[in-house]
Amino acid sequence: MNPVEPTSEERRGLVLVNTGNGKGKTTAALGAVLRAVGYGHRCLIVQFIKGSWSYGELKSIKRLEPEVEFYRMGKGFVGIIDDTLPREDHVKAAQEALAFCRERLASAQYDLVLLDEILVAIGLDLIKTEQVLELLDLRPLKTSVILTGRGAPEEILDRADTATEMREIKHAYQKGILAQRGVDY
Repeated sequence: MNPVEPTSEERRGLVLVNTGNGKGKTTAALGAVLRAVGYGHRCLIVQFIKGSWSYGELKSIKRLEPEVEFYRMGKGFVGIIDDTLPREDHVKAAQEALAFCRERLASAQYDLVLLDEILVAIGLDLIKTEQVLELLDLRPLKTSVILTGRGAPEEILDRADTATEMREIKHAYQKGILAQRGVDY
């Protein structure tokens, strides 16, 4: 059976989840954004955790404007590496990102919305699973949403149309190789 591409009137948005302990969750989601832009779709990317670190995707995404809007709303990795912020700052940033997403989804102007590291925000108890489920309920029927991050709650997986688990088999860091520019960030 060959799937038939739906007309714009039939097009139905999907909920996709990229989770697991392996690398590539955000990268795969960005590939979907790249594909969507190729079809002239409008995309929104909201990052919940990564904060102010600089990495290659940021430079690439700038080249995709105006089809892609990108917002870094997290305050950085919570409780690790160089985090000196009070936890309340991270909670506030995640709640503001969630409110921003509600507003943007309600506008019905996007074909694809990427909620990067939103599952990590749930796992860190910055936002609640129920809040994310409510957000998914608000999405227009034709809007697809991708949620990324480790530790997807069962309720999110149940809601997903497609869920992919990235599984780490081995990692260069285990050999003492640090993250490489252009490959890892």
